[in-house]
Amino acid sequence: MLVKNIYSFIALFSSAKQVVCNNFLPLPFSSFLKLLPLVFGINTLYLQFIHSLTKYMKRYVLIIIVALTSFGSAIAGPKIRWNQAYQNYFNKYKNIAIREMQRYGIPASITLAQGVLESGAGNSRLATVANNHFGIKCHDWTGPSISHDDDELGECFRVYNNAVESYEDHSKFLRGRKRYSNLFLLSKTDYRGWAHGLKRAGYATNPVYAYSLIDIIELYRLYEYDNMVLRKGNNDWDMPTQPQQNSSYAGMRQFRAFNENCYLTAHAGETYDNIAREIGISAHKLAKYNERPEDAPLNEGEIVWLRKKQRHVPENFGKQYHTVRSNESLYDISQQYGVRLKNIMKANRKIVKRGIKAGDRVVLP
Repeated sequence: MLVKNIYSFIALFSSAKQVVCNNFLPLPFSSFLKLLPLVFGINTLYLQFIHSLTKYMKRYVLIIIVALTSFGSAIAGPKIRWNQAYQNYFNKYKNIAIREMQRYGIPASITLAQGVLESGAGNSRLATVANNHFGIKCHDWTGPSISHDDDELGECFRVYNNAVESYEDHSKFLRGRKRYSNLFLLSKTDYRGWAHGLKRAGYATNPVYAYSLIDIIELYRLYEYDNMVLRKGNNDWDMPTQPQQNSSYAGMRQFRAFNENCYLTAHAGETYDNIAREIGISAHKLAKYNERPEDAPLNEGEIVWLRKKQRHVPENFGKQYHTVRSNESLYDISQQYGVRLKNIMKANRKIVKRGIKAGDRVVLP
């Protein structure tokens, strides 16, 4: 019973060792124990516990407390350290997380921290085989699934066609379940509240899950994405340029979000077929999304949309025209803005009839 009570109070004494070493060594043990409530704001339950102890028991309690806090620190270990794999993950998926924040109100910092933690920076079996970056189990899922050992052997997890679908389903999963509803009453910049709220709602069984999320967010300054979204409002992010230059992270695939869609840029020598296999859809469908033949060659930096393009530019986009550059086609413009070619052509019948030339002002539908 005594040990049980000691463990009940150990969380309140996490700084006890430092206090003992730096401030209270000249005091008798009994006086030190009585001063702890003043230092840590401990309630009367603590006082009742201390008064119930004998003089000699108090000495052992102090020794055990200090030992356990040291042991607890050793178990917890130091805070996480920066590593390139995590940074690469954030560079790759940050724009999708930003889009999900705009659409569903979940802080991008929380989404990214959960994604990197649950997926092992995209390297876990669930992430590589099932494109499941958030460890979401089947529940009421009617789509494809995979058996994976987690808290229990052979649990059912959701399978997605690509990471974009996983991110979107994560947003819908949190939005659609009552146990997470209180999270959406929090400020979008309160990542600490979100982290602890997710743990309380049962998202993960790891007892330090919330603290792990917070450590990741603060080490990689992911909260800056939340602040950027709130400053910028609901404008879409990362409108493509034509052509799009590759990231300095050579060979690493980056997904970006614009106009309620996601895109990537082709590397030298790539085809719709190998990109389609990488993201888990058919080459025919991917080429159709981009209004190209399946065997059409792709140029370095060419934009490849991962879903069917929109009929219009984003709402409140603030740009009504596009000024045509040298050797630029209506198709190039449709790809740059993620708008279907037929809608661009319909809004610019005169240009279609006489032919496009540099300096023309193309109406953006």
